[in-house]
Amino acid sequence: MTILRTERLELRELRFDDDQFILALLNEPGFLRHIGDKGVRSLPDAREYIAKGPMESYARFGFGLYCVDLVPGGEAIGICGLLKRDSLPDVDIGFAFLSRYWLQGYAVESASAVLQHGRRRLGLKRIVAITAPDNQGSIAVLERIGLKFEGMIRVGGDREELKLFGPGGGGEFAEAAA
Repeated sequence: MTILRTERLELRELRFDDDQFILALLNEPGFLRHIGDKGVRSLPDAREYIAKGPMESYARFGFGLYCVDLVPGGEAIGICGLLKRDSLPDVDIGFAFLSRYWLQGYAVESASAVLQHGRRRLGLKRIVAITAPDNQGSIAVLERIGLKFEGMIRVGGDREELKLFGPGGGGEFAEAAA
């Protein structure tokens, strides 16, 4: 099911047949370093991740992480979407792309569209983002879509502090152009 479309991208709900893509993405060195090891080592693990993560989120909240496909062609290149974590009071935006698609504007394009979708279609008043302090690529994307550094936080049982980005004063988003 297509959720969003931009000039170059289509964002859709993840399906079980995305298992090979998810297996590859979640085991990329950049994903492991900046997001963490999700323990996905096989196609059954990937399908379980899809079921217990994105699919459960779609059913529970009406949103989640979406597959980002290139238009035309439909090649899966990343994930981007909204998450509601028990350990954060606000919904947060998350994204990850296969490294061969970095530095081409896809993260900014998809994250900007997701941010606007969350605000306009889902009626979310405040959307935040968290990232590892040394993840300069993600920090640049968050700043480009109008989020601002708000402080350091610990999420759940994590020992490492993460950078929290938010919309800044008043809960309004900057209208970011992709």
